[in-house]
Amino acid sequence: MDDRVLLVTGASRGLGAATARLAAASGFKVALVARNAGSVAGLAAELGEERALALGADVGDWPGISGAVDRTIERFGRLDAAFANAGIGVGTSFFGDDDPDPRAWEEMVRTNVLGAAYTARAALPALKESAGHLLITGSVAGRYIRNASMYSVTKWAVTGMAGAIREEAVGTGVRVTLVNPGMTDTDILSDEQRKKPTLQPDDVARAVLYALSQPPSVDVNEILVRPTGQVL
Repeated sequence: MDDRVLLVTGASRGLGAATARLAAASGFKVALVARNAGSVAGLAAELGEERALALGADVGDWPGISGAVDRTIERFGRLDAAFANAGIGVGTSFFGDDDPDPRAWEEMVRTNVLGAAYTARAALPALKESAGHLLITGSVAGRYIRNASMYSVTKWAVTGMAGAIREEAVGTGVRVTLVNPGMTDTDILSDEQRKKPTLQPDDVARAVLYALSQPPSVDVNEILVRPTGQVL
């Protein structure tokens, strides 16, 4: 994997930071994208200036994320993989119980759905040149119905998006992997959710690196990783 270049969105914490660390340890150069470059500057310094680049961009803003991809290629000369990982969650109720203002959903939909789509659109031309790899963070919530969950709706959209991109990528050499974590101990969880079985971010990062470690002839379409004992 030496000198392959991976761009990771949502890299300041959780799955993104864990994946960036594991990828760098496996020989990748990494572009770390967060809304504020300062929030990934410490991780970039930890991984080393020669191997890591801190970038500030909102994935829901096309000029921002496309510019981050451009700066990655300017710095490292190529792009071999992109991990569209950035996402947020807010509680929802379609009846309005404990959810007084549905406009709070807008940022989540923009980040989880449009942000993943923008990241893919920005990265795919370069990934086509390198016969590279696009990975997207989905969720178990994008495979099973969740009561009153707009977050689940966004992840169902991402599931469909990954399939649509995979079909368009046929013949280009680009591979597409949807990574569906179960309950993972990140700051998106509530205190009540943390009482249940959870994965650690490193558990999901290993799944990402598994997909990235396959030979060009192998396209791992989807990985679903759940903590032992999690109830649907």
